[in-house]
Amino acid sequence: MRVNHTYGRGGALAYLAAYGIHRAEVFGRCEQTTGTVPFMKLVEQVMTGEPCASAKRVSWFVDNGSSRRGQSAIDRLANRFPNAVMVHTPVHASWLNQTEIFFSIVQRKVVSPNDFTDLNQVRDRLRRFEDRYNATAQPFQWKFATSDLDDLLARLDRHAFTDLPEESSTALAVSGRTEDFSSRRSGRARPNLRPADQP
Repeated sequence: MRVNHTYGRGGALAYLAAYGIHRAEVFGRCEQTTGTVPFMKLVEQVMTGEPCASAKRVSWFVDNGSSRRGQSAIDRLANRFPNAVMVHTPVHASWLNQTEIFFSIVQRKVVSPNDFTDLNQVRDRLRRFEDRYNATAQPFQWKFATSDLDDLLARLDRHAFTDLPEESSTALAVSGRTEDFSSRRSGRARPNLRPADQP
């Protein structure tokens, strides 16, 4: 017996958000599409309200999406809001952007599973989640400073390769460990060993 499931696509909705790191506050909006115009609407929404409207400087940490990429995006933001400074995160480093962390939460807690009847239901759920998040979230407290990173790297340098017995790749496979290499700022590659069953 063959069973077919019908799937009706109800459209797409773009959720754009800015994340105020000092207050853990999300400024979100739903648009029909992404691009420069919707992004600048988000910027307008954030920059015309307090505390941004009267701030001496507002830093916008953005990824390299097409509506935010390059010198033209930097100029567009600075021309519209002289107190705004656009800073691009490195390519492939979206985890540095706290808005991306928020979007990860939205993906897991709001839009999965994807069982909405229409776009209004999606929009309403996003808005309710944003309201609840803003009521309960606390600013992320960075506790790992650059001096901590320097200390960690110095400790790693002191122990590099001195603790590892000489093993062939066959011995590594037999012992149930996998090996991947990550480069440190010294430029040397060091093995990062972990049990084979861990990602």
